[in-house]
Amino acid sequence: MTADLKPYHAMKESNVSWLGQVPGHWEVLPNRALFAEVKERDHPGEDLLSVTISRGIVRQKTLLQNSSKKDSSNLDKSAYKLVQPRDIAYNKMRAWQGAIAASALRGIISPAYVVMRLRKQEYLSSYFHHLYRTPQFAREAERWSYGITSDMWSLRPEHFKMIYSPLPPPDEQDAIVRFLNWATGRLERAIRAKRKVMALLNEQKQAIIHRAVTRGLDPSVPLKPSGIPWLGDIPEHWDVRKIKSLVKTFGGMTPSKSVERYWTGQTPWVSPKDMKTPEIFDSKDHISDSALEETNLSLILDQAVLIVVRGMILARTFPNAISRVPVTINQDMKALVPYPELSVNYFSLLLTGVQRELLELVEIAGHGTCCLRTDAWSVFRLPLPPVDEQEVICRFLNDELSSVNAGISRLTQEIDLLREYRKRLVADVVTGKLDVREAAAGLPDVDPINAGVGDSELDEAHDTADEEVAS
Repeated sequence: MTADLKPYHAMKESNVSWLGQVPGHWEVLPNRALFAEVKERDHPGEDLLSVTISRGIVRQKTLLQNSSKKDSSNLDKSAYKLVQPRDIAYNKMRAWQGAIAASALRGIISPAYVVMRLRKQEYLSSYFHHLYRTPQFAREAERWSYGITSDMWSLRPEHFKMIYSPLPPPDEQDAIVRFLNWATGRLERAIRAKRKVMALLNEQKQAIIHRAVTRGLDPSVPLKPSGIPWLGDIPEHWDVRKIKSLVKTFGGMTPSKSVERYWTGQTPWVSPKDMKTPEIFDSKDHISDSALEETNLSLILDQAVLIVVRGMILARTFPNAISRVPVTINQDMKALVPYPELSVNYFSLLLTGVQRELLELVEIAGHGTCCLRTDAWSVFRLPLPPVDEQEVICRFLNDELSSVNAGISRLTQEIDLLREYRKRLVADVVTGKLDVREAAAGLPDVDPINAGVGDSELDEAHDTADEEVAS
């Protein structure tokens, strides 16, 4: 059905850069004409909600379910803001990364966040939910966000209200939502099916690596107690070391996006969205020599293991990758350069093999972000064989996992293509580039907000945004 979609017959210039042309009968209005900010407080007994980049607004207990992570929000929640169904809520400091959504739930969120309510009942919050989670709006939100550094960029309510949004007629909003919920639901089911297969392959890979890096390859070797409950016995000739004694650590940052010359170079600037493969040769964003000279950004030489220490991806997985070229990294990551007694290839495999144990250290901070604190991971103890044995294990695992890795890589590419198609489809429909009125006429009703957004987004170690969570 999507292949039969056509453009609208009559278009007009919106005079809004992020929208371009829109259908001739649509309005384009400043958000102050569409929304009013609401600050309802003193509802401490309501469910605590999280505004996520990947799944929209969900109950925080859903994120904590089946997890060792604890709720670290304020005990006194009287100042938390009430969110009602149909409200739009966003994280001021993450709106430009996609932490904005319409709510299907009633609950409370952090007092630092913004709640907007549509001025007219006939407007559909689910239409704006789709609209505001497009890459185009994310760039517009970034343009209106202010702060000293990207860590401090904030989309204030008064600036949100100055952004212009398209406004189709109410019946057309309904057709758009109906069509997108149907189309994205179909795409999501296809993605889920592929991710289930990929999860099985990853479990198989995890088990093979875990066995090799915690017990070695020789089942007859004498063992000794490691002194670590989760690890148990290890080969007698192996050592146990804290991570901080094995590596030199480098942090990262984001140079100001308002300084254009910082972003016109060739040096990779790696962020969590680049952590799709076990090796990093390039990144989506690049910085210039000026950025290296004028900011605190460090150039990290190749053969470092890059890890993600903050973001939604830590809810389920602990991605790491080896940099094969000199890189820089953003503030949500660390670069670990092994000392001579630790092979970089083995170190990456070792972190993969014990990722479940590392994820036990992840916390949800007061603002809801999944975080792996340096003082937690740096003292985490790892089993360490001699360097020559590390290389033997690496060669074994390289052969043993070749077919599994090939399957994972193929599925990852297929999922990425489906996600990219979904992203383009949603953006084209909500901004009026494709007319879905006829296609939507015979479709069934589905969940008006969260259709097509499921668990496959949550454990995406390679998503978006990355994926911050905000409560």
